[in-house]
Amino acid sequence: MTHHSKTALSVNVNKVALLRNSRHLGIPSVLKAAQMCLAAGAQGITIHPRPDERHIRASDVLELAELMKQWPDREFNIEGNPFHQLMDFVRTYRPHQVTFVPDSEGQFTSDHGWSFPKDADKLKPLIDECKAMGVRVSLFMDPDPEQMPAVQQIGADRVELYTEPYAATFGTSANAACLMQYVDTAKAAMLQGLGVNAGHDLNQDNLPLFAQAVQGLLEVSIGHALIADALEVGYAATVHGYLKALGR
Repeated sequence: MTHHSKTALSVNVNKVALLRNSRHLGIPSVLKAAQMCLAAGAQGITIHPRPDERHIRASDVLELAELMKQWPDREFNIEGNPFHQLMDFVRTYRPHQVTFVPDSEGQFTSDHGWSFPKDADKLKPLIDECKAMGVRVSLFMDPDPEQMPAVQQIGADRVELYTEPYAATFGTSANAACLMQYVDTAKAAMLQGLGVNAGHDLNQDNLPLFAQAVQGLLEVSIGHALIADALEVGYAATVHGYLKALGR
């Protein structure tokens, strides 16, 4: 089965920064990694700066913001918890997209989405501020169709579906039912006029099925698996592999 996807690939370069930060030599270069991924055809770059700077640092955000000006047709996506330091970066650099993620300061990695109505009142003013700056807002969400009207009501533009459950069941008998949750959530999101992104534990093996099944998928953000692949075959070959997995 061949398909022609319009799903964009945004490369998360956090893990490059994590490796660099283990020494004081400045290598590998986060900036060079981003440049090579963009040159290979990636449609965007994603970063998730955390307050402890254990991977992406404030200096990286500045350098990458400057780099993205040289690629006006590509997307700069900054993700993170808007109640930590994230909004300072958004106000300063005005990325194309901000993805709000409800993780705690010391959290190992993101592992759940926002919950409504609980989070609605605190998120709405920050969403309004971002949109006033011309920044698209995506909310990190679990695959739950019933949450989509609430996302639309507080003014977000997109959802990023948290795909770790899909990845964890891939290749097992539980995967088909799990995948249908994403299909149904994407449909519910689009009915509300929301765009659909996805990310977390996607790789070249599980991505083709997901991209074919989830109609309207606009963007995937991939970091850990992509950087792991790049360690073996290089950035260019890896980006080409992921674009092929997306049917591009």
